[in-house]
Amino acid sequence: MPSPSPRSAAPAPVRRPPSDWLYELQLHPSDIRRRVRYLFLRRRHLTIAAAAVVLWLSTVIAAAVLAPAVIDGLQRRREQRGLEADRERQGERLRALVGRLDELGERSAELRLKVDKIYLAYGLASLESIGQGGFPTPVRRAVPRSVYANVVEQGLTLEAQIDGELRAISAFLEEVRALEEADQERVRTTPSACPLTGDRFVLTSPFGNRRSPFTKNLDFHAGVDFAAPLGTEVRAPSDGTVVFAGRYPLRNSVGWWRYGNLVVIAHDDEFRTLYGHCDEIRVKRGQAVRQGDVIATVGNTGWSTSPHLHYEVRRKGEDGDFEPVDPRIYILDRRWRDEERLLVRARQAPDPRDYEPLPELFAR
Repeated sequence: MPSPSPRSAAPAPVRRPPSDWLYELQLHPSDIRRRVRYLFLRRRHLTIAAAAVVLWLSTVIAAAVLAPAVIDGLQRRREQRGLEADRERQGERLRALVGRLDELGERSAELRLKVDKIYLAYGLASLESIGQGGFPTPVRRAVPRSVYANVVEQGLTLEAQIDGELRAISAFLEEVRALEEADQERVRTTPSACPLTGDRFVLTSPFGNRRSPFTKNLDFHAGVDFAAPLGTEVRAPSDGTVVFAGRYPLRNSVGWWRYGNLVVIAHDDEFRTLYGHCDEIRVKRGQAVRQGDVIATVGNTGWSTSPHLHYEVRRKGEDGDFEPVDPRIYILDRRWRDEERLLVRARQAPDPRDYEPLPELFAR
């Protein structure tokens, strides 16, 4: 039997699965003098590379699609932060304006007190009884809902209050101006100035019931005491005529003798003002004085524990007697700490009792 030929005896080639295939990637440089690079990849490497390319392309496409929304969101967030900062600035400004309104409200209340003092000094009716039907109330405005709604509401309330105060004060001042033009004599003779000037005096004893520094018992103090350096000038609070200047005789009245060196001024037929415990008296009985004239100096005469001025204002009542009133009501060039309570008490307090009536010499 013939032997098989060598060619027919060669084994058949083995066919490998695609997963074992090698794929050749040749990288040819632009310079032909440089050698070609070969890169052999299996199918799984290509699969991974293809997946990476697909993922990258998906990311690029998603970014391209979402970028406008993201950019718009970032822009909106930036604008929101700017709006919040601007709102905070506007809120601070709003609070500052409301604070300013509060200050204006306090000033208008002070002005109202001054006008009320003028009414009392001139003997006019209470401010609350003036203006038939009252004054128009400002229309309340709707406040939009916001984080500063309470501040806006507070500002509108203050604005309405100030507007009402200023309307009332304007009307009251018109009445005062008309009175002053029609009755200038009352203006000149109303004791409206403080008898001591400057700031070197202190109110040490107010008007009303107090404990006597001598007897330690409660008694009625018919005036006010101003502690001041010895020799401080005492000035007339308004125009008038001196009806007494000197020391009241002990045999006639122990009470009036205690006032020490005393000056009494008649201001028309409605007021009498008294200045007790003086050191030097610089006027005489029957002398006409004008507001601001020096009439005496602060002393320590009579029943006195230290240099001070005892100042009284007496106003003629309905029965014709000169009754003591709180001098602070008539001192229009000074501001007292408890002025509002003082005015309320002056309106409501009963007539003073247990005070020393004026001698006939002072009242005529």
